[in-house]
Amino acid sequence: MNVVCFAGYSGSGKTTLVEGVIGALKLRGLRVSVVKYAHHKFDIDHPGKDTWRHRQAGAFEVVAASSQRMALVREFEQETQVTVHPLISQLDHSVDWVLVEGFKQSDLLKVEVWRADAGQPTRYTDDDFVVAIATDDASRLPVPTQRPLLDINDHDAVAQWLVDQGDRFTYIAEHYA
Repeated sequence: MNVVCFAGYSGSGKTTLVEGVIGALKLRGLRVSVVKYAHHKFDIDHPGKDTWRHRQAGAFEVVAASSQRMALVREFEQETQVTVHPLISQLDHSVDWVLVEGFKQSDLLKVEVWRADAGQPTRYTDDDFVVAIATDDASRLPVPTQRPLLDINDHDAVAQWLVDQGDRFTYIAEHYA
């Protein structure tokens, strides 16, 4: 299983890029999972539905399953700082790629997602885990870099770069235990 993190500030286009890369990898016959960091209180459940009602009643975990999907919702009893490696460990390790969106402070190899007009600083100058930069305008990067520059709008090319660099992203869980 290969793991790569897509990191950047809100509004940089991470979700759109990850969505496109998922499709491009699937067209290559590869299985993809995603781990997403959500900055805000979020919910995948809907008020009034059985699983929502179970959580409201105080369940710590609720697993909903059908013949087509499964979802696990875990309620933290107090605010908890989540880290990416325990989340990856819960995934089916038979997938080809895990795309991590967010977790920009993690020790995973990263593609930095940066838009020139977003007005945000870059991360690659201070983060040794950034191995490539996906951008809409490489000429406006504030500091020259030898890292590969990827077109944020060419999802197929980003996917192909990942496939070509695949061995670099092999995830060895024991390194993070």
